[in-house]
Amino acid sequence: MPLIISILMIVVAVFSITNRKAGIVSRIGKPSPIEEIGGYVATFVLGVYGGFFSGGYVTMLTAAYVSLFRMTFVQAIANTKFINIFSSLIATIIFFTQGIVDYQLGIILSITMFIGGVVGSRVALKLSNIWLRRIFLTTVIALALKTLLDFVVLR
Repeated sequence: MPLIISILMIVVAVFSITNRKAGIVSRIGKPSPIEEIGGYVATFVLGVYGGFFSGGYVTMLTAAYVSLFRMTFVQAIANTKFINIFSSLIATIIFFTQGIVDYQLGIILSITMFIGGVVGSRVALKLSNIWLRRIFLTTVIALALKTLLDFVVLR
């Protein structure tokens, strides 16, 4: 799985680099039926992956929304955060029912993530889509390389 995720992240980076306007300006018009279905399929598949592993799925979901639903980076990030609330809630409920949650650590990390989310969203709203694209590309490339390195070293 790490090899597949690394390859997909590299594909996302190449797509983002070759399509300079993607995510910067809203593409006019509604997505084609194929793009729309692809967006829903990507959401489902990445939701399943996110439920198992979590790492990197929101990044790939952001790329899918930029490319398939024709969103800007700000729109895609906002939508993926909204979706992430529900997927995380469902996973949390399942883990709660299995009794495998460390409540003390979970509360501390939840507060930390909440503060980070508030700060991050305020910064994201102040940045232009060009800067968000640059940060996105840097993150995607770094995650792809790290995941690929982990795969090679741990194999």
